[in-house]
Amino acid sequence: MSAPSAIDAAPTAPPETSGWCDELTTRYGVRLLIRPVGPDDETRLADFFEHVLPEEIKFRFLSPLKHVGHDLLARLAGVDHIWDEHFLAFAEDGDTLLASAMIVSTSDSCEAEVAIAVRSDHRHMGIGWTMLSYVAGLAERNGMRSIVSYESADNRETIALESEMGFTAGFCPDEPRLVLLRKALGDPRVDGHE
Repeated sequence: MSAPSAIDAAPTAPPETSGWCDELTTRYGVRLLIRPVGPDDETRLADFFEHVLPEEIKFRFLSPLKHVGHDLLARLAGVDHIWDEHFLAFAEDGDTLLASAMIVSTSDSCEAEVAIAVRSDHRHMGIGWTMLSYVAGLAERNGMRSIVSYESADNRETIALESEMGFTAGFCPDEPRLVLLRKALGDPRVDGHE
């Protein structure tokens, strides 16, 4: 019997991806319907990334990508739901994808890396904060001790948001243009209760 992963304490099968698993409301009153990604979401993700500015795509993937192609979309839609999870946040209409939040656990299940993208025309509505709080809470409930995020040093807005949520910043020795942000779990700021 294998040890439970950090993302799903008792994995037996991939989660149901056709229904909503959570409803959240941002601090600005935007209602979000959340569910895990499914293999049929590749087209939906392609459309979503068409509504994310090229600079934000570059920040999300830490790469000079200007367009998210089929191979990457297939990987984003095909996570294992055990060590990796990818949550999609939809508008109240249940059809418009507003945000993508990935969380990938380390092999020792003590830490998880998070990466979030928000549709460009829905930024500054608390969606990124809400999704980061959501995946951090999931990681904490599943025994993670910390979460990390790698950001371009040019992505000052996200670095500031994560710092406000209690992440501490440090530079990556091998990648001078990246900032490593780490958050010990259990801090009330990550849950939005400050």
